[in-house]
Amino acid sequence: MRRSVLIRFLGLSLAVALGAVIATAVIATYSTSEKLQGEIDANTGQLQLDGEIYGELSRYASDHPTWSGVDKLVHDLADRLGRRVAVTAEDGSVIADSARVLGAAPELPSVPAATIDARNDGSAKLTGALTVYAVRKNVVVGQGESYSTTAGAAPPFLMYPGWGLTDAEKRDREKLAEKSVSCYAAKGQSASVALAGAMPQVMVESAKSTANVRVLEKPLTPQKADSCVPAGLNAPSAKAKIVNDDQIRRATDCLDAAGLKYDLTDFDGLKAVQPKVDSSAKFQDCVSQAQVQALTPYVAPPAKLYLGAKSTFDVFSGEGLLRTAATALGVLLIAALVMIFAGRRLVRPIVALTGAAQRMRNGDHAARVPVSGRDEVARLGNAFNDMAESIQRHDFQRKVMVSDVAHELRTPLANIKGYLVASEDGVVPLDRELVSSLLEETALLEHLVADLQDLALADAGMLRLHPAPRDLTELAHQVVSAHRPAADAASVSLTSTAVGPAMAVVDGARIRQALGNLVSNAIRYTPGGQVVVGVRRVDDGYKLTVTDNGTGIAEEHLPHLFDRFYRADQSRTRSTGGSGLGLAITKHLVEAHDGRISVTSVVGSGSTFTVWIPAD
Repeated sequence: MRRSVLIRFLGLSLAVALGAVIATAVIATYSTSEKLQGEIDANTGQLQLDGEIYGELSRYASDHPTWSGVDKLVHDLADRLGRRVAVTAEDGSVIADSARVLGAAPELPSVPAATIDARNDGSAKLTGALTVYAVRKNVVVGQGESYSTTAGAAPPFLMYPGWGLTDAEKRDREKLAEKSVSCYAAKGQSASVALAGAMPQVMVESAKSTANVRVLEKPLTPQKADSCVPAGLNAPSAKAKIVNDDQIRRATDCLDAAGLKYDLTDFDGLKAVQPKVDSSAKFQDCVSQAQVQALTPYVAPPAKLYLGAKSTFDVFSGEGLLRTAATALGVLLIAALVMIFAGRRLVRPIVALTGAAQRMRNGDHAARVPVSGRDEVARLGNAFNDMAESIQRHDFQRKVMVSDVAHELRTPLANIKGYLVASEDGVVPLDRELVSSLLEETALLEHLVADLQDLALADAGMLRLHPAPRDLTELAHQVVSAHRPAADAASVSLTSTAVGPAMAVVDGARIRQALGNLVSNAIRYTPGGQVVVGVRRVDDGYKLTVTDNGTGIAEEHLPHLFDRFYRADQSRTRSTGGSGLGLAITKHLVEAHDGRISVTSVVGSGSTFTVWIPAD
């Protein structure tokens, strides 16, 4: 059973709407109903998780000049720690949100959990288990041992070890650390290499060790002069040095302008500003602003951190399922009403097109469809009307052609039959003059049949050519010579302006036939006038022209001039009424040579037919 376009369109729309409802329900499943902002989780483990999230994002901000790419880290933290994590810019635009699904997310809490600003972290703590590589098997380090440092106005690389280190710098530090451990081992001291972040640290066993626990000296603290500590082991990265120099320059300029006294201290290649007297608010402001300005190009801009719990509402259970079903029914009902209305408007012109096509099939070539608007259906209607117009025109031309062929065949056949009957009855003697007349009529029939055959071959794509290098100038002269007797009989001056060789690969017989048709027409419509045949070279080929100063052709006839059996002069006299096939055949012959033909004409002044033939 056939289904109408309207039913299929309606079913498809309903399926889309149902899919949209299901997708919305799935998205809603992942949405969260926010807990009251400001509620403090009494669970210490939850606070530790939030601190870990803040620490990871702060480390990311310190390592990257922008927040681009933080989305992956945000989703990893949310999946691993079971918390909603969202980071926004200071203007409120969302940078990353673990609760965002297909571009949608629940509203953020009204107050951020923290502000992440890597430029203003004056102090930072490093907490976590260090990976230890022991030099001796009896070296013991407590797992989960914590190390911390307070930098105050310290250089930015102290936010955590290894800030700004390149891969090459890390490899150099590791080699120096291994060298230091070997030196301590040679002295009989237990030492090991620990990774604090990306910075290798040499851990030397303290004299405070007991039988059960060995205490290692803390990293990130100034070391006493020691021959086992190679120069450069604790040196800052090149990036940290650049930032530190810029920070110190900015801070000292500000302090000098304020007239405040200060000292510069050195810490493993980096400098820090210390007040000579008690630190004032102005001193802290100068140092803080200098650090912010120096770090701004190297760390991510300030951002707000929002933390929340996962959603516990499921639209596919209990009351949620009822709401989802009711919503789905409402959406489907609205979609059905809208699609019925829109579908009927869409189907109406298609029905009209179907009816017009059926009328055309039954022979009504005047069938047309009303068209309004400029959409796809309107363009389809215009295309149908153009097709119907073309079919009607060709049908009319076919009928005219059949009539013309019948007329063209009837006249010479009637003449031949009349002469033969008269000769048989003894009315007209069968002499040489009668035979010549019969041969003339037979030649007309033969010419018409040959023209029809040429058109049939051209329509079937079987018009054979025998191309060879030929001189178009010579062909033009041959055509002029062949038609000169006819021109003299019509008192027409037939000349050729073609000079010089014009070589092209063509079928000489077909080109002569095409030019001959044009010259024959020009002689017929230029009694007592002039006809000029020309050949000249153009950029990409040759132009063969036939120009006359005859009666000319009206502008309305020019578009149809190359249609078969079309005559600008509808008379059928022997002086002007040809078969109407010559120009159609000429057009096919020219196009078979990959050429083109055109005509210009002014009534009363004559016409020019131009044939372009490619040079190669």
